[in-house]
Order: sequence, then structure tokens, then C-alpha cells
Amino acid sequence: MVAGLRTMTAPAAIAWAAHLGWISLDGSWLAFLGYLSSAVILTLLALAEFVTDMLPATPSRTVPVQFAARIVSGTLCGGAIGIGLGQPVAGSLAGATGAVIGTLSGARARAWMAASFGSDKPAAFTEDAIAVIAAILITSAL
Repeated sequence: MVAGLRTMTAPAAIAWAAHLGWISLDGSWLAFLGYLSSAVILTLLALAEFVTDMLPATPSRTVPVQFAARIVSGTLCGGAIGIGLGQPVAGSLAGATGAVIGTLSGARARAWMAASFGSDKPAAFTEDAIAVIAAILITSAL
């Protein structure tokens, strides 16, 4: 679901989890996520996403390209968790499903928060915090 909230936060968290040894991707095609350089690059991309998400010209997460990117991110991250647990296909399916749920429910929740706050920025910051905290809790529990 983290990928549905923020596309790049999920892979950044998985990369750090792999780098720190919380999950093992050794010998898999996702082993590169365990490199420090991968974790740093994905973290920078996640930070850039936090900034671009605030821009008025940023398209909705539910437009096809944005939605697809979130599903790909969720599938990849779920697959990585699945590899660490010996169930890559189940992990990928769970990741894709979670990304769809996170995308749709995140859009609704953010719209509701923005209306409640009277501004989108506090809603965006809240969503950022939820995505980061959830990513840390999920990956540290592995």
C-alpha cells in the first residue's frame, strides 16, 4: 500500500531493508537493491517525489501512467519481500493489490484531508509521513 501512496518510497524502503540485511535478495534478480548506491538513489528519487507531489501541475495518481507506476512499484516491492520469505509470486501479487488499494484509498483520504484542512499541503505532508512510517514499520518487521 505504501507504493500506492508514494511510488518511490516503497522501493527506497526495500533497498534500505536489503542493504541493512533485514531481507535477503542475494542470488535473485533484485539483488542490486541491496547495494548502498541503489538505496541512496532510490531515497533521492523518493525525496524528489515528495517535492513534485506538491506542485500544482503534478497529475493525479489515478491517471494511467501514474497508476501504472504505482502498480509496478508495488509489484516489485512485494516481490522483493516475497523473495525474502520464499514466496516471490505471492509477494508480487500482494504488492500489486496493495498498490491499487493504496492508490485509490490514498487519493480519497488525501482529498478528504485537504478539504478538512482547507489546503492540500498539510494533507500532502500527512500522507508523506504515513508512507514513510508505514514503510519503516513494514521493512523493520521483516
